[in-house]
Amino acid sequence: MTRRLGSGKLVIATHNAGKLKEISALLAPHGVSCISAGSLGLPEPAETGTTFVQNALIKARAAAEASGMPALADDSGLAVDVLDGRPGVYTADWAERQWFEGQAGRDWYMAMGKVEGLLSEKGPGVDRSATFHCALALAWPDGEQAVYEGTAPGSLTWPPRGEMGFGYDPVFVPHGREQTFAEIAPEEKHAISHRADAFAKLVGEQFGG
Repeated sequence: MTRRLGSGKLVIATHNAGKLKEISALLAPHGVSCISAGSLGLPEPAETGTTFVQNALIKARAAAEASGMPALADDSGLAVDVLDGRPGVYTADWAERQWFEGQAGRDWYMAMGKVEGLLSEKGPGVDRSATFHCALALAWPDGEQAVYEGTAPGSLTWPPRGEMGFGYDPVFVPHGREQTFAEIAPEEKHAISHRADAFAKLVGEQFGG
């Protein structure tokens, strides 16, 4: 039987404020109070895995061991069909680290531009299909763990549109929609995103009847 998380504090293994906000909103209805690894001053472990699941487990285990509390890690990324699944697990790496007003961040417009550049090289009729993938890993300090995976299929557009969301959201149009993830209200995105798909599985097992 899978271990139940229950209500209480949960460390979110991220230094990304946007990701913390999104995950907190998804877990709040279940009485879970989220705190980020960044706010606890925990270091970011090297993501040496070759799959989303492997990297999520690396981050969750590190946060759980360092904090002594249950931890949840998300490893997500964009896989573009004609680019053989790239950027995939290297999605964040395609956004080089930059400094903005004294704080470290990633240049996501640079990352989106790299993807668009590769697509443009393949001609105007290129297949722009892409899928967001998400792997959620729960880890407890005693070593127990659980993994949940989700996807959101769609296609890429250019130029970027919308001010909401983060990462590659401004160029990703989910199937059945005309707006990008960055043009969709957060509550609506939470219902259809790859993270929402993975969270539905997590919630069903962790907080279901």
